[in-house]
Amino acid sequence: MKLFEKPLSTEQLFKGRVITLRKDMVELENGNVTSREVIEHPGGVAVAAIDDGGKLLMVRQFRYPFAQALLEIPAGKLEYGEDAFACGKRELEEETGYVAETYCSLGQLLPTPAYDNEIIHLYFAKDLSKTKQHLDADEFLYVEKIPFEKAVEMVLNNEIRDAKTQIAILKTKLFRERNVL
Repeated sequence: MKLFEKPLSTEQLFKGRVITLRKDMVELENGNVTSREVIEHPGGVAVAAIDDGGKLLMVRQFRYPFAQALLEIPAGKLEYGEDAFACGKRELEEETGYVAETYCSLGQLLPTPAYDNEIIHLYFAKDLSKTKQHLDADEFLYVEKIPFEKAVEMVLNNEIRDAKTQIAILKTKLFRERNVL
């Protein structure tokens, strides 16, 4: 089994402040040539933080592509070359006004590997202390504390639709059941 595509050329179609869109010409393993559209993204980090009362810190914010406010765990975009763990710690405090004493990696996910090179790094956090939110000038969100088991049910009932949030919640549940966290 080969499963490869050989890049032949690349053309940048768009460069924005968050993404770049390019069109690549590739040779398939059977010798045919076709195009691939790729969104380049620096990646992101998301943190499932649970307080001493067993509540998951979540943020509700408006998501323009879906024209609605969604409930998600705190998250943010990596700067190119930025350390994912440092970004996760920063985003947790910026968005929720909390810092954590204990962190554990929940791994990485590829949200849309067919056309996007984004990697999202997931973390679990506990032993929280209240500080102060530091929202960006264009960032508007509300912090909500949801009992963890209720958040799990919300995922199963499709009330939490964001993929990174669903995965982080379900991995946290499984790791806690296995006494890994």
